[in-house]
This record gives sequence, C-alpha cells and structure tokens, in this order.
Amino acid sequence: MTAGEDISMRRKKLRYRAWHRGTKEMDLILGPYADAHTEALDEKGLDRLEALMNEEDPPLLKWVMGSEEPPDYVDRAFLAEVIADHQARLAK
Repeated sequence: MTAGEDISMRRKKLRYRAWHRGTKEMDLILGPYADAHTEALDEKGLDRLEALMNEEDPPLLKWVMGSEEPPDYVDRAFLAEVIADHQARLAK
C-alpha cells in the first residue's frame, strides 16, 4: 500500500470505531465528529483522535458533559474541539 492508501484505511477504521464505541451516547458524539472531520485530519490529527478514542466511555462521557475534568495527560484542546462540534450539532 502507498502512504495515501494507508491514511485512507486509517480514516475508515477510525470512523468505524467512532460509531461502534460500546455506548450509544459516545457513538452519537464521536461518530458525527469522525464523519465530518477525519478526511481533513492529517497524521497528527488522526493520532489525536485515536488517543481520545482510546479512553474508556464512562470517563470520556463525563468529560464531554462537563461533570468531571479530564486528567492532565488528555489533549484538552482536541477534546474541546470535539465538544464544540457536538454542541453545534445539538444547537441545530
């Protein structure tokens, strides 16, 4: 595979994972985000999305809903982007 095919496959896998999290709530937050943004993400952006998606659903949902602060190791800027995307979808 070429580098372009590799990143294309990675994007497809991340979109699938975003929609098949294990909890419907996180599917509905990460799925639409992945659908809307993965094609525009470069390798670093995909790394950021993948790192966030490696988190367990219960704490991730608490961070998204604002009921808990994420730990220091979490990419808060990227998390804020995902949250803003979700809130914009709810506002429509």
